[in-house]
Amino acid sequence: MAKCAVCEKGAHFGNNVSHSNRKTPKIWKSNVKSVRVKTENGGTKKMYVCTSCLRSGKVERA
Repeated sequence: MAKCAVCEKGAHFGNNVSHSNRKTPKIWKSNVKSVRVKTENGGTKKMYVCTSCLRSGKVERA
Protein backbone atom coordinates (compact mmCIF):
# COMPACT_ATOMS: atom_id res chain seq x y z
CA MET A 1 0.00 0.00 0.00
CA ALA A 2 1.36 3.40 -1.02
CA LYS A 3 1.89 6.33 1.32
CA CYS A 4 1.41 10.00 0.54
CA ALA A 5 4.74 11.65 -0.27
CA VAL A 6 3.61 14.93 1.35
CA CYS A 7 1.86 14.02 4.61
CA GLU A 8 2.90 10.33 4.98
CA LYS A 9 -0.74 9.22 5.20
CA GLY A 10 -1.10 5.47 4.71
CA ALA A 11 -3.36 2.58 5.63
CA HIS A 12 -5.01 2.42 9.06
CA PHE A 13 -5.69 -0.85 10.83
CA GLY A 14 -8.33 -1.83 13.35
CA ASN A 15 -11.20 -4.20 13.96
CA ASN A 16 -14.72 -4.61 12.66
CA VAL A 17 -16.89 -5.17 15.71
CA SER A 18 -20.19 -6.95 15.17
CA HIS A 19 -23.36 -6.64 17.23
CA SER A 20 -22.32 -9.78 19.13
CA ASN A 21 -18.94 -8.08 19.83
CA ARG A 22 -16.92 -10.43 17.59
CA LYS A 23 -13.83 -8.76 16.16
CA THR A 24 -12.42 -9.28 12.66
CA PRO A 25 -9.44 -7.45 11.16
CA LYS A 26 -10.21 -4.35 9.11
CA ILE A 27 -8.04 -2.06 6.97
CA TRP A 28 -8.93 1.49 5.93
CA LYS A 29 -6.99 2.50 2.83
CA SER A 30 -6.29 6.19 2.28
CA ASN A 31 -7.18 7.74 -1.06
CA VAL A 32 -3.68 7.90 -2.58
CA LYS A 33 -3.20 8.58 -6.30
CA SER A 34 -0.18 8.40 -8.58
CA VAL A 35 0.27 11.96 -9.88
CA ARG A 36 2.80 13.83 -12.02
CA VAL A 37 4.00 16.75 -9.91
CA LYS A 38 6.00 19.87 -10.77
CA THR A 39 9.36 20.10 -9.00
CA GLU A 40 11.25 23.20 -7.86
CA ASN A 41 13.71 23.11 -10.78
CA GLY A 42 10.94 23.07 -13.40
CA GLY A 43 10.86 19.34 -14.09
CA THR A 44 8.20 16.78 -13.38
CA LYS A 45 8.20 13.78 -11.07
CA LYS A 46 5.71 10.99 -10.48
CA MET A 47 4.65 10.76 -6.83
CA TYR A 48 1.97 9.18 -4.68
CA VAL A 49 -0.19 11.97 -3.24
CA CYS A 50 -3.40 11.72 -1.21
CA THR A 51 -6.44 13.58 -2.50
CA SER A 52 -6.62 15.82 0.59
CA CYS A 53 -3.14 17.18 -0.24
CA LEU A 54 -4.16 17.70 -3.88
CA ARG A 55 -7.31 19.61 -2.88
CA SER A 56 -5.53 21.78 -0.33
CA GLY A 57 -2.93 22.89 -2.88
CA LYS A 58 0.14 21.45 -1.13
CA VAL A 59 1.18 19.96 -4.48
CA GLU A 60 0.99 21.44 -7.99
CA ARG A 61 0.16 19.05 -10.81
CA ALA A 62 2.32 19.05 -13.93
